[in-house]
Amino acid sequence: MKYFDSHIHMLSRTTDDYENMAAAGIIGLVEPAFWQGQPRTQPGTFIDYYDSLVGWERFRASQFGIRHFCTIGINPKEANDVALAEQVMKLLPRYLEKDGVVGVGEIGYDDITDAEERFFAEQLQLAKDMNLPALVHTPHRDKVTGTQRTLALVREVGIPEQLVVVDHLNEQTLPLVLETDCWRGHSVYPHTKMSEERMVALLKQYGTDKMIVNSAADWGRSDPLKVPKTGAAMLAAGFSEADVEKVLFENPINYYAQSGRISLEEMTRPTIDQTQLFQQNSVLRGQQPLVE
Repeated sequence: MKYFDSHIHMLSRTTDDYENMAAAGIIGLVEPAFWQGQPRTQPGTFIDYYDSLVGWERFRASQFGIRHFCTIGINPKEANDVALAEQVMKLLPRYLEKDGVVGVGEIGYDDITDAEERFFAEQLQLAKDMNLPALVHTPHRDKVTGTQRTLALVREVGIPEQLVVVDHLNEQTLPLVLETDCWRGHSVYPHTKMSEERMVALLKQYGTDKMIVNSAADWGRSDPLKVPKTGAAMLAAGFSEADVEKVLFENPINYYAQSGRISLEEMTRPTIDQTQLFQQNSVLRGQQPLVE
């Protein structure tokens, strides 16, 4: 089976995670811009972070047989520092034109503040202007209200709904998104968000069209193998291998293919050559390189 994790924060994961993901059948991923657990305090820290997403991290993934793409944006938790967010907004257009950048994100609501809504709307407009997909984070608290306001803002900005994936959905919020043309994202996470079993139940109830599953693994307690584990749960529940591949491989790639920078036809496992360097740096730390 082939898998694609459409939302995972690999900058906070180890090379062991890359190796285990590749062994489990993951051949590609999207890494959305995220927050680091504490506030960034100046524009330069965003520049260095965005550079790592389009540079070193893309290289590191390739060294373990995984294709790396990313989305660039201001996370809602960081949008509440208005003065800083205004400066970072000026950086986004040039990063959104870079190779491997397949959308704007992750953006949306956290505490559903006025500042969050302002920069959410501005980034949706940026995605609309650049004809790029937008990855939307729905809040961990008051999810129904946050999802309702998200869909209202999507309509207000006028971005085509098929360019938007609304993520972190659950049993209460998925029906709201099903009434739109947006894509439906689900994060399978230990103890919170969505489990493999609940995800399988939603797929049985609502079908597989525009349904996307990711691990959202980050620096917290999370599991970068939740996508293949969901595949195993789907098979155990009677779904076919074609169903699994549609939900866990084809759907996320087809969604991000709207950027023009990724496609099903090109999504093959990269050949590993660990003799390669990135800015004179290697992933090996002096170990024997693997060359396929």
